[in-house]
Amino acid sequence: MKIYKYLHSCLVFEEDGFKLLIDPGKFSFAEGLISPEDFRDVNAIIVTHNHPDHLDADILKSIVGLSGAPVHTNGQVSEEINKAGINSKILRDGENIIGPFILNAFEVEHEPLLDSPTPQMTALVLNGKVLHPVDSFEQKMQQYQDIELLLLPVMAPFTTEIAVADFADELQPKQILPVHDGYAKEFFLKQRYENYSKHFEKQGIRFHQPIKPGDFVELN
Repeated sequence: MKIYKYLHSCLVFEEDGFKLLIDPGKFSFAEGLISPEDFRDVNAIIVTHNHPDHLDADILKSIVGLSGAPVHTNGQVSEEINKAGINSKILRDGENIIGPFILNAFEVEHEPLLDSPTPQMTALVLNGKVLHPVDSFEQKMQQYQDIELLLLPVMAPFTTEIAVADFADELQPKQILPVHDGYAKEFFLKQRYENYSKHFEKQGIRFHQPIKPGDFVELN
């Protein structure tokens, strides 16, 4: 399995030639470093919640038009994108099969934000190897301790580096792929990645440092 990062929380999972796109949100496309055309060959799309850094209806509609990929999401997002003329399939709590991917989907609470309602948000475990907590540090995810790869939100208005590290320290994944950092300048991103890397390597956890769009991690 390969996991490609395309800025912020926009990810492509590839297994046996099947490509699953997750959260093509506004931040990832804001500077023109990637475009909907880059995802014309995806086979399926997941949207975890309706915040604009994870969902942009116009961008999503373009990708669906180019690829023909079905969209899988929760009820709240489904209702929202339906108004934009985008059909979707509902992700059920529990096991969902999308191509070669077995996804365990479950609802989690978004971390609190200033003056912002809490959205319905869907976390994922993919093929039993990757935990995607999205924008949540809920305690119930500790059941996935020792998972192979954690997708870790490392920068956000709802957290601090200490809180980020505490969450990952408890989970003790074998590897970490940082996400949710698309608004940081590259020089700052590199500095913070180095800081995180030094912290986690003391515990034998590999912290990947994807900088360029399309940088990827490969799992056996």
